Amino acid sequence: MAAKVDIGAAIPPATTPVSPAGPNDASFPGWVEEGPGDPSLLQLEPEHVISLAGKTAIVSGAARGIGAACAQAFAEHGAAVVLADILEEQCAETARRIAEATGVDTMAVRADVSDEEDCAALLDACTDRFGRCDILLNNAGIIVQGSILDATVEDFDRVLAVNLRGTFLLGRAVARHMVESGTRGTIINMSSTNAVVTIPDQLPYAASKGGVAQMTRAMAMALAPHDIRVNAIGPGTILTDMLKVVIANDEARRTILSRTPMGRIGDPSEVASVAVFLASRYASYLTGETIYPDGGRLSLNYTVPVREDDAGVPGSQ
Repeated sequence: MAAKVDIGAAIPPATTPVSPAGPNDASFPGWVEEGPGDPSLLQLEPEHVISLAGKTAIVSGAARGIGAACAQAFAEHGAAVVLADILEEQCAETARRIAEATGVDTMAVRADVSDEEDCAALLDACTDRFGRCDILLNNAGIIVQGSILDATVEDFDRVLAVNLRGTFLLGRAVARHMVESGTRGTIINMSSTNAVVTIPDQLPYAASKGGVAQMTRAMAMALAPHDIRVNAIGPGTILTDMLKVVIANDEARRTILSRTPMGRIGDPSEVASVAVFLASRYASYLTGETIYPDGGRLSLNYTVPVREDDAGVPGSQ
């Protein structure tokens, strides 16, 4: 069963609920009305254009890497965050660090998203503490190598249990909560460029992420009548702990960079910025889509020269 750890300070009071109006309405966050009663005379506020204040987010797979970066970004934009992971101690430490850095309320919950009871307990922990869930980021995922010739049934089932079944279970739990509570929320699923292009020895992972992409569309169509948006993010090559091990091999690093037009590896914060956008009202007319922060990977049908004067790794210069 899920176990929870409360971290952090109190968040600011909830803001007035935003109407479902679009950008030509003065209630659209980040805009202020200049002319008396004229919603066409609008301009961007100079500061805090995107605010998630008063919102509560659940992030799975949040102990490290992309999940931790997204949790921090949500907090930096004002949202209370519930971080979930099977790595209980690391998740609690990440939640503590984010609360200390941002001053917002965070909670760490030990949860296995492939377990239906854990998903229910995670949502209960969130609603017991914060009263609601406005944002879900389904980020938990694993990779096990294996091609059609050598992948085992056990490995295939294990990857799909976390990456696909977990997205379904937690997504369903939160979607039902949003519908029942009348919350105009947003669900963000973590897909991958491997849902479109693939690597032969990552068959289970590629299959799971292709499933996540299509599940996102089906979820979006079902939840649109409830004003709940569902989108996905499909990262390219991002500098996670796992990738750091891979790129320690120069040949592997050069192979990765040769298929990345921007000539560098992405940082987790660059995925997090997409998550913040999708969670905000600036994505209010966007649902059923996947955004790919991939340095141009999916647009490329050839390899590019690797710059000899640049390692292509964030922070290497």
